Amino acid sequence: MRLLYITLFFSIPSLTHASKDSFNWSESKASYVDLSLGEHKLARYVYERMDPKDRERTYKPFYHLYDKNGEDFVTKGPGGKYTHHRGIYFGFSKCAALDAQKNPVNVDTWHCKRGYQNHEKILHMKADNHQASLKSEISWRVDDGTTFLTEHRELTFRISKNKGIQIDFHSVLHTTQPEIKLDGDPQHAGFQFRASNEVATKNSKKTFYIRPNEGKDQMGKTKNWPQNKDMTNLNWKAQSVIVGGERYFTLYLDHPDNPKPSFYSERDYGRFGSYFRAKVTPSDPLNIRYRLIFGTQELNLQNCEEFSSQFVSE
Repeated sequence: MRLLYITLFFSIPSLTHASKDSFNWSESKASYVDLSLGEHKLARYVYERMDPKDRERTYKPFYHLYDKNGEDFVTKGPGGKYTHHRGIYFGFSKCAALDAQKNPVNVDTWHCKRGYQNHEKILHMKADNHQASLKSEISWRVDDGTTFLTEHRELTFRISKNKGIQIDFHSVLHTTQPEIKLDGDPQHAGFQFRASNEVATKNSKKTFYIRPNEGKDQMGKTKNWPQNKDMTNLNWKAQSVIVGGERYFTLYLDHPDNPKPSFYSERDYGRFGSYFRAKVTPSDPLNIRYRLIFGTQELNLQNCEEFSSQFVSE
């Protein structure tokens, strides 16, 4: 069994004042749930079920992150440059599955063509002084309604030692079909992070990346597989963008137990991550593990390596 974990660390100075408060979930009639620490908003799970009359806006669930003040999002939702990019999200542009008539079909759960991801239900939602977690069931469907993958996605939020937020993302993909093949490319598949559309419209040339063995690159410079052959099987990669006049850092950590090879992509407009190829069968669910470090605290080569070593050792 392969296991999907994504952990995200959110370093926000104002959270220091809320360190004695409890985590709490607040559900809305508009099909989203906000997570707060005390009264300070941290994240939002957007889970409106797919509506054929409003397909583009509703064809996949995703997570937003709030800015350091808990007021505006630092991640992107529907619309803007590449509407299918949604905050913290996961999918593949090539999903080889069967439709309702048992005919082979290539479903795209990245752009959500010939298929989509549908939130089915919240399995649990917990919060206390130490942590909060939300587990949901998400069906990956062909457009005719056939479910070819069932995902259990759980995010767990904790306070870090320096008063930031750590978020574990755990996802397991199951199927009842004989075999599902997942594929795509680094730009259109896998686990990815997309910053606010403001980065694309105003600040893309101020984006920079930090990479293993290289450190900080120049602003506006990017490296991508296959043009850059060394962008494979990385332990980590970090991004820095400006949103709302504030510089944020995101460190993306890839666990060695995840499927390999992995292929990396990065863009100056704020989308980056990696993908892999995989097969899912009834006896072999897909399990993967990642970690993100996100916030205003500056990242460099040394502390990225330290976060990576800690992640691997856990």
